Amino acid sequence: MPPLAEAELWRAVMAAAAGRCQCRGTCGTSHDKDGGRCPAVHGTYQTKHGRGWVRLLAAPAEPAALLLPTHRAAALPKQQLAAWCEHCHQATRRAADQARQASAPAGEPDSLFDL
Repeated sequence: MPPLAEAELWRAVMAAAAGRCQCRGTCGTSHDKDGGRCPAVHGTYQTKHGRGWVRLLAAPAEPAALLLPTHRAAALPKQQLAAWCEHCHQATRRAADQARQASAPAGEPDSLFDL
C-alpha cells in the first residue's frame, strides 16, 4: 500500500526499484548473500531485523541527502530517490550522521553564559 501523500511518486520509485530495497551496503551490511543488494521486498514478511511486513519508503538515494530536512527531501525529483527498507534506511542515516559529525570542525562548547 502506498503512502497517503505523493502516492504517484512513491509508485514510480518502487517501479524503478522493482519493489525491492535498493541498499547496496551503505547500511553497514554487505548483502553479499543477495548479490550485493538488500533482499527486502515490499509487502513480504521478513524474519530478520525485527520480523514483520516489509514496507519500503522512497527517500533520497545518496546517504548524505538522508540528512536533509524533510521539506527539502520531499522536493527531490524521483531520479534522486531510492527505495529503502526501514532497517537499511535507519542504519544508513545513522552512518551518514556519524560521518557528518566526524568531519565537522570542532567548535566551542555551547554555553548559556560567557565565563
